[in-house]
Amino acid sequence: MGTDLNPRVRELLGMYDRPDASAADLLCDRHPADSIAFTIIERDLSSIDLTYGELRERSTRFAAGLAELGVRQHDRVATLMTKSTDLVVALLGIWRLGAVHVPLFTAFAPPAIAFRLDASGTSIVIADADQAPKLAPGPDMPADASWQVIVSGDAPEGTLGMADLLADDSPGAPVAVGGDGLLVELFTSGTTGTPKGVPIPLRALASFQAYQEFALDVRADDVFWNAADPGWAYGLYWAIMAPLASGVRSILLHAAFSPTLTWQVLERFGVTNFTAAPTVYRALRADRTAPHLHATLRRASSAGEPLTPEVVAWSLEHLGVAVRDHYGQTEHGMLICNSWHEALDADVPAGSMGRSLPGWTCAVLADNADTVAPTGELGRVAIDTENSPLLWFLGYLDAPERTAQRYTADGRWYLTGDAGSQDENGCFRFSARDDDVIIMSGYRIGPFEVESVLLLHEQVAEAAVVGMPDELRGEVLEAFVVVRDGSAVGTRLEAELQDLVKKKFAAHAYPRTVHFLTELPKTPSGKVQRFVLRQRGNK
Repeated sequence: MGTDLNPRVRELLGMYDRPDASAADLLCDRHPADSIAFTIIERDLSSIDLTYGELRERSTRFAAGLAELGVRQHDRVATLMTKSTDLVVALLGIWRLGAVHVPLFTAFAPPAIAFRLDASGTSIVIADADQAPKLAPGPDMPADASWQVIVSGDAPEGTLGMADLLADDSPGAPVAVGGDGLLVELFTSGTTGTPKGVPIPLRALASFQAYQEFALDVRADDVFWNAADPGWAYGLYWAIMAPLASGVRSILLHAAFSPTLTWQVLERFGVTNFTAAPTVYRALRADRTAPHLHATLRRASSAGEPLTPEVVAWSLEHLGVAVRDHYGQTEHGMLICNSWHEALDADVPAGSMGRSLPGWTCAVLADNADTVAPTGELGRVAIDTENSPLLWFLGYLDAPERTAQRYTADGRWYLTGDAGSQDENGCFRFSARDDDVIIMSGYRIGPFEVESVLLLHEQVAEAAVVGMPDELRGEVLEAFVVVRDGSAVGTRLEAELQDLVKKKFAAHAYPRTVHFLTELPKTPSGKVQRFVLRQRGNK
């Protein structure tokens, strides 16, 4: 303790927040050509190392191919892809042109994909071969779509393949977008209204790298693995963007999650610094075939939802290191952490998220006034906008009213929407989410999107979705449905509704249980009382 990290914050801001900043240079070209950027691991544990020199050559070709299709600075280009070499090449190709990346989670169904493509004004979609059928014209995908599809992998005959674009060897200088230039437009879900688009500027890289250094304590000689999916913020920011920014090798597993495979990768590749959602640690804990100790692991971190004490105790015994909790948001990155950096390493109370990271000033505001709450009192977790130099949030896409709701009247505080408390030592404790967003296996799920799909069923008159505690996933979705007069309820209708959500929204976000009610509990103003539904679900 005692080392001042604020000079490092200023150094990072000076690197990324300048008018001539170029994403391609900062994320790729400035690094030694023979340095390994990623190790891509397949399900059978075979792997390849991808160097910065290879990334530069391939992404330059891909950028030239995109340019031939008419992609220019500020254009939106989406990816519907898993963790792979092609994904990284595509991202760097997009950024070389000064274009903006729109991430799409591969578990999304066509309606969720179509909404994000339309809302962002996407012109090109790059999709894995097994994902491309979701983009075919149909009831949930327009026949006259304004976007063109490029297929990664085995492209069907008559379809433009990523390999076709990589054949273009036209030289082109990377576009400098500056610190305020956009790199990504990522949609996040809430409980009311449509998903919100979060524009991410290049200068956000300063915040991303600061978290990687200060909280994760990723070092040059680490074997670093962030197991999160890059279709969401934590995986995109810290499995791909921050490692590219810092030049530290990152592992990408090109396979679906399984406890057995995770253990094998940790052991075979000698991972020393590991981070994942709590659900991953819970799944590893539940795996009876797990080894008793993974001796090479130096750091273990978690984000997405609060850690439970039993997971922390288990990790110390079976991973050789106690996993630490970190807190943040899509709109800002990580803010409050039980950090690993030696200058920040300190004991925190059990159940605490830790303290504000350097570059951020957070506090708990009273519920009834925009003033700091007394120590230990439950209130609203907020960011001090005047004393947080790493703050980069620009406001939601085309939603000034929704953006304004995030700030106090004087603009001094950004309201995270989460409730918590802070002790006398500055340690924060998470209590609840104001907006009822459901976090299942580390994925944020907005009830509104699931409810909207349930209402598509002809027998459903009203629907509400809440998160219920689950030992493995943290939370699972449960739906409360009011059916139309004369409709038959039972296991058949429940199965139909579950299948509808899988097909129309996302495979992972279906309600595990559907409760049929005669009416939903509501306030006098007509707002659904979700806390009442949670109480009913717990009975």
